[in-house]
Amino acid sequence: MDKGLIPRRYAKALFEVALERKDSEKLYEIMQVLASAFTSNPALADTLANPFVADSDKASLLLNAVYGADTDGADATYSDFVKLLVRNKRVDMARAIAIAYISLYRKENSIYRVAIASAAPLGAPEKKRLEAIIAAHLGKGTMEYEYSVDPSLIGGFTVTVNSERLDASVSNQLKRLRLSLVN
Repeated sequence: MDKGLIPRRYAKALFEVALERKDSEKLYEIMQVLASAFTSNPALADTLANPFVADSDKASLLLNAVYGADTDGADATYSDFVKLLVRNKRVDMARAIAIAYISLYRKENSIYRVAIASAAPLGAPEKKRLEAIIAAHLGKGTMEYEYSVDPSLIGGFTVTVNSERLDASVSNQLKRLRLSLVN
């Protein structure tokens, strides 16, 4: 069976439950925290997949990954989700389900993930100008911006919106010039 199919099904069911409970936005934030926890702590996935770790410990790990030591105030929808994963022996898919939920939520709410990489840090006016251009290009929807610095660009910037990429970097222009000279 397709390993991406199961996480998408769980994410879709979770999204529908969250909509019913009017909790989808909060759950979106929780899933972002959970996905970040897996990124910042790669051993988390290994621990959840370990058959020698007790199910109760796996549930605690998933709750602690989002709430830290203060799990008393855990969101009811997220707690129910964790219990379902434990009951169905799908705890090892928590990361994939979180990513699928984030993707589904973004699609349903017209949220674009915009990654901007520049050769040097951008100032507030440059960021504001770029964001205005991107918003005008995309039209309706919400943009989530992520900025990074990549000195290998030499100059300029790259903008990645979901899976589309605009490369306005000096390194790209040099590469294209080099290719045109070779041909």
